Amino acid sequence: MTFCLNSTIIKPENNKEIKNAIILLHGYGGDGKDISILSLNWKRHLPNTIFISPNGHETCPINPSGFQWFDLTKDDPKYILEESIKAEKKLKEFIEQIKNEFNLENDKICLSGFSQGSMMSINLGLTSDKEYCCVVGFSGKIIDKENLKSRKKISTDTLLIHGELDQVVPPNSMLEAKDFFIRNNIEIETHLIKDCDHHIPMEASSIALKYILNKI
Repeated sequence: MTFCLNSTIIKPENNKEIKNAIILLHGYGGDGKDISILSLNWKRHLPNTIFISPNGHETCPINPSGFQWFDLTKDDPKYILEESIKAEKKLKEFIEQIKNEFNLENDKICLSGFSQGSMMSINLGLTSDKEYCCVVGFSGKIIDKENLKSRKKISTDTLLIHGELDQVVPPNSMLEAKDFFIRNNIEIETHLIKDCDHHIPMEASSIALKYILNKI
């Protein structure tokens, strides 16, 4: 089947049965191949899991070889929110295609992402029709707390990990998101990684894997 988003797909080895999926969403200017590297550390612990890393639906203007989930060339919160909701709709369509192709329900799917991809994962984890297995976000934030609160339908358990030295998405964004989750009675776990800027170090990858294993 051809999906609505071009994707890097890593299936279980030795044709093992697919029982779960982890959808990995890249950051601004990245692509599915970039973030699929996470699967190298995770797949041997998750033998029945398929890893799917889609490219964003738009080419990134500052990196034409990469993609974006929403445009950041305008410093306008309303515009950014509108663009992110467009991406959300496209991702929901994509996830439905994944579910149909591999015969999976939401509770067998983990949503994970870095930076913009983390922001999209958070939105999907709270606005879809059914709860996912979990959301794992690296270096992200809530795009618009009031809007998300008004559209919230579900409460997917969530892990957020952030570098304490992140200058692209400040670490305070994680604390603000944690406060939002607590106020809305959503299970949330957070980790601040010392001496880490805007990337995913091995420590963060290992924390995420342990969390996913507990949920799956």
